[in-house]
Amino acid sequence: MWQDRRIQDLFGIELPIIQAPMAGSVGSEMAIAVSEAGGLGSLPCAMLNPEQMRAEVGIIRQRTQRPINLNFFCHQPPQADAPREAAWKRRLESYYAELGLDPQEPVPTATRAPFNSTICDLVEEFGPEVVSFHFGLPERDLLERVRATGAKIISSATTVDEARWLEDHGCDAIIAQGYEAGGHRGMFLAQDISSQAGTMALVPQVVDAVKVPVIAAGGIADARGIVAAFALGASAVQIGTAYLFCPEAKANALHREALKAAKDNGTVLTNVFTGRPARGIVNRIVREVGPMSDLAPEFPLAAGAVAPLRARAEAAGSGDFSPLWSGQAAALGRSIPAGDLTRQLGAEALAHLSRLTSAIGR
Repeated sequence: MWQDRRIQDLFGIELPIIQAPMAGSVGSEMAIAVSEAGGLGSLPCAMLNPEQMRAEVGIIRQRTQRPINLNFFCHQPPQADAPREAAWKRRLESYYAELGLDPQEPVPTATRAPFNSTICDLVEEFGPEVVSFHFGLPERDLLERVRATGAKIISSATTVDEARWLEDHGCDAIIAQGYEAGGHRGMFLAQDISSQAGTMALVPQVVDAVKVPVIAAGGIADARGIVAAFALGASAVQIGTAYLFCPEAKANALHREALKAAKDNGTVLTNVFTGRPARGIVNRIVREVGPMSDLAPEFPLAAGAVAPLRARAEAAGSGDFSPLWSGQAAALGRSIPAGDLTRQLGAEALAHLSRLTSAIGR
């Protein structure tokens, strides 16, 4: 069947398919559906407070006994920079005026907390089978506490250097995130997005550089992408954008419509929504302020000043100021339940692999 079962054996899952933990876009419903279908369902926790996290994990544990992944951000809390934040607010003032908002109102607080001792307490309480991190890893003492729970630890790498660093610091598997991937770049050793490699170039080099299993991510939305990832040496895939088409996704109607109309050249890496590069569908604020703005405060502070614009525009039926996260392969998405998508991807990938094996055997 699957020639490389290292990830299935490591995580205790049936299919080498991991649902990407997309903060704000998926929750317990998605994680349950994917895990029940044999993949690894993921709950993004970076935008949840402890009470919300406990509620979501409680729902998951009530409805599935299959392995789950809890995902956290590991960014360094930003340093206050009042002049830069004021400059960012001034850059957006014309939009405030256009939408009838008061630019003098206090900026809302961005809710993206990095992994800390309080969150680690919850991980110890929940006992997830897998814990994944974005933007590196937490401090050593926190990481050791996570490891002591028995959880397998994974994180994202956007370069070979990052992959080696993650292996050296004890990751059980590494997600090789290519340039094509939607959402935030997992980069943590370098900040130059212009030099980031695509999935096809990155995955085999990471596979050659580390001994732990590698999970391919970026531009994978159907069985062909899964087969290609395995041909490159990956042991599993992480899929994000394709799951946003599923009814379990929390993406709003504006985001869903944008995804359905997305083209291969319709996304860019932009920092205007959060202060950190992330791939999304081009809309008005991306065109006019970005894609990359030197004025945007450090992650996640840029999100605060954009939030009122987003809320007012969305209430009027516009996605002009919304982060429409998407990878480059959105056009391959299917609007079917997440469990069905997971099973279909697994079955179709195996069928492709079987045909290829037969052809080679001839």
